[in-house]
Formats: sequence, C-alpha cells, structure tokens
Amino acid sequence: MNSLRSSLRPLLAAGLVLLAAADARAVRRTEDPLALVPADAATVAVMKWSELRQTPLGAKVFRDLDHLSGDDDAARFLEETGLTPREDIDTVIVAMTPGTKGSGDSGIVVFEGRFDLARIGKALESRSATLKTSAAGEYYLLRDKGGEPGAVALVNKGLLVCGNEAAVVATLARRESGGDGGLTSGQGLGRHLSRIDRDASAWALVDVARFPPARRSEGGEGEPSRALVSAMKSVSFVTLEATVKSDGVAFAATGLSSDAESRDLLEDALRGVLAMWRLAVQDKAPELVSVIRRFRIDNDSDGVSIRGTLPQGFLESLSEKRRASN
Repeated sequence: MNSLRSSLRPLLAAGLVLLAAADARAVRRTEDPLALVPADAATVAVMKWSELRQTPLGAKVFRDLDHLSGDDDAARFLEETGLTPREDIDTVIVAMTPGTKGSGDSGIVVFEGRFDLARIGKALESRSATLKTSAAGEYYLLRDKGGEPGAVALVNKGLLVCGNEAAVVATLARRESGGDGGLTSGQGLGRHLSRIDRDASAWALVDVARFPPARRSEGGEGEPSRALVSAMKSVSFVTLEATVKSDGVAFAATGLSSDAESRDLLEDALRGVLAMWRLAVQDKAPELVSVIRRFRIDNDSDGVSIRGTLPQGFLESLSEKRRASN
C-alpha cells in the first residue's frame, strides 16, 4: 500500500500543476471586446445597435438590412444561420489601420450579440470556408474571390470577429493573452480612451496623423468649410461621441492640437461653419436656428470641442428626405 501511495504522489502533483496552469490560462483570457482591438489601430468606432436602433438613422440602417430578404446569397445566409441583425446584434466595433507602401489597409470588425455558432459554421462551410486552427483558437478562412481572403472567428455565442486572416489570428491571440497589445492596455490608441465616454451610444477615436495627407485634404464647398478643412490639418487626434436621449441625439467632437494658434484657427473655423449653417436654414427650417445657437464650442489647452443636441424631429426629417431621394 505504501508503495502504491508513493507511486501516485508524482502523478497527483503533476495533475495539480496542470490544473493550476489551466486556471492561470482561464484567468488570463479576456472577454472584453475592446481589449481585442489592436492598440496600434489608427481608428476605432463603437456602435451600440441596441441603443441606436431607437433613432431614425438606426431605424434606416435596419430597414436596409431587412432588404437583404431578397433572393441573393446574403439573404440565404441569414436564413441558414437564423441571424436577424435587428434583434441579434447589440454592439459593433470597427478598427482600421491604414496600409503602408506595398500593403493595403487592415482592420477587424467585432460583433457582440447572440449567435448560433453551429448554424453559422455550417453555413460558412457550405460556402467553401475552411476551418483552420491557430495557437489561440479556431477560425474560418473564407473562399478567395480575387482579393485577400477574409476570416471569421466564432469566438463564443456572444462574440464574432471578422477581418483578414492575420488580423483575426492576432485578435484571438490578444484574447488568450488577456488583452496584451490591445486597446485597453494603455498603449497606442488606448492612451486616449479616457477622453471619451465609453457609455455613449456610439463613439470613435481617430489618430488623424496616421492617415496619409491625401485622405485629409478633401473638403466641402464654401469658405468656412475650406477653412475648417485647413485647420484640421494641424489636428493630431479626434474624438467623437453620440448619445441617444429622449429628445434627440447629443453629440460631442474634439480635435486635439498642441499648438495654440492652430486651436484658435480651428475654433474660428467651427464658428464660421455654424454661422453658415444658420444662414442656410433660417428660411427653410427656422426652428433649427435656435438649436444651432445652443451648440457650444470650447477651446482649452488640449484642443477644441463642439457639443450640442440634434432634435428627434430634425433627425426624422433627414431620414425622410434621404428615403425620398432613394
């Protein structure tokens, strides 16, 4: 009996070590979708569909998704997977990084919601998607239709990740490592997370300096708009927020610049755009003049911000005009 006990002790010790290692890996893994976004992304946008669907703009987006009920492959895919975007998707996170010479832009899209993984996997396989395995998990490599093939990771019943193969593999690795190198690690774009309200219905962080000058030089018509575009060239970073309220959508946008003169130019340009907008609507929609007058512009040591609320009626009229034009 003593001999049996002696032989079992090393096995029990090894088993305890393996259990401890498994527990460590489980604790290390993160389920925070923001931690999956690479810190070196140049822009990240978060849209909480569960809140935005209450707005006219959100309603229009979901109406457009409902149009997929035709006889195309997208409609068949939704039918096969049992996925109803209007009801099953709660949050969408999009992160992009502009490409360098010799490489195109890369990015990921993270979906939070409720997903039938078995049905989605079967639908992907029926479209010649290949199930592959990385060190951090499985993903589907989609059939190449002439460009770089996309990939989809069915992370769990509440989380899907889409992007090119390298981006999806890297996202799975960040999840397993507890978010190392991700947005919540305080690196890169994540250094500016404290500047935005993460409870907003939609928000975005944009590292303007990371985008090629050609993409930042396009502007609208009119002198105030051109002045605003010119002033934005000195802005290094932009934050955007929108929050659904009972009377409309509250928004805020901030352009960061370390140069005081550049901030003054940006403030002047924004005031010019608001003045032009008031003149444009005073005859067609005079009720908007007082709304625009309530927009607030602040200039501090970091940047220039504009805040205001777009009334529900105004958003509904925009949606109606767009529907009529289509």
